[in-house]
Amino acid sequence: MVGTVHLFEQLPLVARPDREMAGAATAPARRVPLVGIIRNPRSHRNSGTQPEWTGPATLLVEAPKRRSELTEILARFAEQHIDFLVVNGGDGTVRDVLTCGSGAFGESWPPLIVLPSGKTNALATDLGLPANWSLDEALRIASEGRTVQRRPLVISEHENENARVLGFAMGAGLYTSAISLGQEAHRKGAFNAVAVGVTTGWTVMRALLGRGQEGLRRTTRMQLHDEAGQPLPHSHLGREDERYLLFASTMERFPAGLNPFRHVAGTLRVAVMDVPKAGLLLRIPLIVSGMLRPGSAKRGYHLMAVDSFEVDLGDRFILDGEAFPAGHYRVTLGPKLRFVAP
Repeated sequence: MVGTVHLFEQLPLVARPDREMAGAATAPARRVPLVGIIRNPRSHRNSGTQPEWTGPATLLVEAPKRRSELTEILARFAEQHIDFLVVNGGDGTVRDVLTCGSGAFGESWPPLIVLPSGKTNALATDLGLPANWSLDEALRIASEGRTVQRRPLVISEHENENARVLGFAMGAGLYTSAISLGQEAHRKGAFNAVAVGVTTGWTVMRALLGRGQEGLRRTTRMQLHDEAGQPLPHSHLGREDERYLLFASTMERFPAGLNPFRHVAGTLRVAVMDVPKAGLLLRIPLIVSGMLRPGSAKRGYHLMAVDSFEVDLGDRFILDGEAFPAGHYRVTLGPKLRFVAP
């Protein structure tokens, strides 16, 4: 995946908010809302365009050229007690805003409005945002108080909680390779649900055609433990310290009609494949659609809901489309966020 997916050399360092200031960012009621906008000019559909609005609102528009600028901008938004925070970009932009703003807003974020303009906008699918979703429409719905709640994943270094990143879809092993194939789909003109469907098909075919432990049939050093320090279930097929795929998310709906967690209750849900056996690979269409029959754990596939877990990874992991380095991480639930949605 080198050259196809951006690799962060380390997790961002964001100071944890002061507990005494936990509610300081709560937005006051205003007759004319104060709206902070983070616009990613590099997003797929943002070239040369600006979000349009005609209704009453005071807009504070920022278009940072570097991620490093986000922390200061979001701290300023928090100090101004904005009524709404707009993220005009794709899933990666949402991830960066949540990560860099976590120190300023803590547990007290204003309602968020996502204007999806990336190549694959999985969060927009989860929120049920229409294709013609606009700032005008979003602010109108926001004025009616219509929101849905989601909690992001917080992935932090095991020994340093300030080194952390927030997002909604984390994966490792085969998932990392699949995201790289997704970049190929983007270059061929496939985006959003089409890209997800094409990528899933390519991944299955290349894995089935692989040999031994090469390419998309390679397992990854990966040790998983729950919050009590107990190992997560393993089928004992293959090495105990390796897995084939890890996927964790707090989203409730996924692009292209996929939903591996269809029958799993809980907020933080995890899917794990132990080994790339042909019988399990042939069932991937059933797995990603949530239709695999009970008894799959014996074949090396596990579905579960947890409050948190730890992962010690020998290779990079993907969070909302971009890669982060191997390491020992704790995965927990983030703040309860309100997203404006129809």
